[in-house]
Formats: sequence, C-alpha cells, structure tokens
Amino acid sequence: MNFPENLKYSKDHEWVRVEGNHAIVGITDFAQSELGDIVYVEIETEGESLEKEAVFGTVEAVKTVSDLFMPVSGKVIAVNADLTTKPESVNKDPYQGGWMVKVEMTDPSQVNQLMNAADYMKLIGVGA
Repeated sequence: MNFPENLKYSKDHEWVRVEGNHAIVGITDFAQSELGDIVYVEIETEGESLEKEAVFGTVEAVKTVSDLFMPVSGKVIAVNADLTTKPESVNKDPYQGGWMVKVEMTDPSQVNQLMNAADYMKLIGVGA
C-alpha cells in the first residue's frame, strides 16, 4: 500500500494535499482497498461550506456505501467530475486521478491536527 509522505491523513481515512489555502481531498489507498471495487461516487456539496468531519459525499462499492468526511472546514470549490464516469479511478489512483474535492479552507491550522503518513500507518496497523 502507498501512503505518500507529502499528504496528511484523517482518522476517517481521507487524505489531504495542501496547496496554499486550498486542500485537495480523497480517500486513502487503505480505504479504497477495504471498500473493494468502487462503482459510484456521489458528491453534491460543491459550493457548500462544511465544518470539519461533516459528510461531503458518499462512495459506493459493490457491497457497501460509505460516507466521506471533511478532514478540514471549508468551502467545496471543485468536485472531480471524472469520477461520475470513472469511479474506478479511486481504486486505480486514489492520490491523483481519484481525488474527490478541492476545498478553500476556512482554518488552515486544522491541517496540523491531521496525521502524517507514519502515524496513519500505525492507526491502520500497517508496518511503519
């Protein structure tokens, strides 16, 4: 499994890549592997301001549906439209092509409360 060092991770298995005052958010390699084949991603929160840990969408796999949680507070300014026709991108490339939302952070300091790769690996029990 892959856990890039340049990302931050939430206890809910989302990753965050910080770009200035923006956060790109997706689900981790671990989360996509636990879910299995992803068949549908539903995110209808574009334009909405959401608090940290609020649900911003759902991801549907063959056998389950899972909520997606905001790792930081902010306004959803973009949704990865490619996931509408290619939800499997989340399985194939969770950190690039499988990103989910771009958020304009209202409190960038919240990123400091997220885990680094080593701490996330300890959380999920993968050799760190």
